[in-house]
Amino acid sequence: MSKILPILMLLIGLGAGVGAGLALRPPPVEPEVAVEEQPDETDAEEEVDLGTPGATPEEPGYVKMNNQFIVPVIEKDKVVSLVVLSITLETDVASTEDVYSREPKLRDAFLQDLFDHAYLGGFSGVYTSSNMMDTLRASLLRSSRRIVGETVTKVLITDIVRQDL
Repeated sequence: MSKILPILMLLIGLGAGVGAGLALRPPPVEPEVAVEEQPDETDAEEEVDLGTPGATPEEPGYVKMNNQFIVPVIEKDKVVSLVVLSITLETDVASTEDVYSREPKLRDAFLQDLFDHAYLGGFSGVYTSSNMMDTLRASLLRSSRRIVGETVTKVLITDIVRQDL
């Protein structure tokens, strides 16, 4: 009996999984039938190539830096807190691969900017004030443009948290 019980439990679990998969599967997708409209004379004059739906020629691309940045905040030769940030760069779509290929240089420059910001007290007190964040973004944008070029239009700080120790 003790050898049959695990096999029986396995079969019951397998059957329940198959049953749940069948019961919860999405409904079948019906193919859409394309209806071709006859253009009238007014439509022929206003014909515009829209390209990709929802896309505009100036649509930016976003490059999320792969890992978070961890910055120690030091006061009186002692680490008093850690700041963790996630950074995304706004650039044109054609330059995203170039930005990814230069990520190690960008990370190095960003870390130096973040360490300088922390050293000057940028992560002390109300560190998320508009003034402090604008100063930090401007510094990061200068560094990114120095490495990648003018294709970087904005630096977005998507996450920021300070952990006091």
